[in-house]
Amino acid sequence: MPAASDTPPGATDAAAPATPRPPGRLRLAMGLLPALLGTAIANNPSTAADGAASTYAAARQRMVDQQLIADWRGISNPQVLRAMATVPRHEFVPPEMRPSAYEDHPLPIGHGQTISQPYIVAFMTEQLAPQAGDRVLEIGTGSGYQAAILAGLVREVYSIEIVEPLAKRATADLARLGYHNVRVRHGDGYQGWPEAAPFDSIIVTCAPDHVPQPLVDQLREGGRMVIPVGDFGDQNLFLLRKRGGRLERERILPVRFVPMTGTAESHQR
Repeated sequence: MPAASDTPPGATDAAAPATPRPPGRLRLAMGLLPALLGTAIANNPSTAADGAASTYAAARQRMVDQQLIADWRGISNPQVLRAMATVPRHEFVPPEMRPSAYEDHPLPIGHGQTISQPYIVAFMTEQLAPQAGDRVLEIGTGSGYQAAILAGLVREVYSIEIVEPLAKRATADLARLGYHNVRVRHGDGYQGWPEAAPFDSIIVTCAPDHVPQPLVDQLREGGRMVIPVGDFGDQNLFLLRKRGGRLERERILPVRFVPMTGTAESHQR
C-alpha cells in the first residue's frame, strides 16, 4: 500500500506537465542505448576497471563515515582516517569476498584466519599513536591489510606471519600494491624480530594468554604495544606503555581474535 503522500500506481501528478513521447526511431535508439553502452564497457576493460575503482572508493568512504567517525565509534585521528579511506581493503581479501570487503565485520582469508573488522583495524592503529619516523613490529600479518594501513603512517613496518602461505600471499600483495616499506617474515611471532629491535610500537593481531616477554624486551623505552590477551571468548585488548623498564597496562576493549599459535601454545599459563 502506497504512503499517503505517494502518487497511486498508474496516476499522473497533476502538478507536473506530461512528458511528450519521442518519435518511433528515437524510442528505438533510446531502447538500444543501455545495451550499446554495456557492450562498449565490456570491450573496454579500462572503463570497467575505472567503474570498479570508483565503486570501491565510494564503499571505503562510506566505511569511514558510517563505521569509524560515527559518534558511537569515535575514530578521530585524521591520518588514520585518511589511511582507512585510501588503502584498498578489497585487494587483501579472496575474490569471492570482495563485495563484502568494506562491511562492518571480519572476513575469512583462508587457513583458519581472518581479516579484522575495519573498526578494529582503525582503533588499534589509533591506539598506537603512530608517528612518521616510527619503526613498527606487527605480529600476525594475515592478509597484509593492517601492515598496509601502517605503511602510510610510519617509516618501517616489520611483520611476522606463522602461516607460510599467508606470509607469501601478503608479501606478494603488498609489493604489487606498492607498500615497499613493509617487510614480511614467515616465523613465530612470539619471539618477535630481535635483530631489528628496538621498535617504537608493537601491534599484535592474534591473542596469547599472556604478554610474550620477547616482545616486551623488543619495545623501546617509551614505546606502546597494543595486544589482545586471553582465551577465546574471554579476551581483552590492552594498551601497554613501557616506562622505566616496566609496563603500564590499560584494558581498553573486549575483543575476539584468533589465538596465537606456535611457542605461545607451549607457554600457556
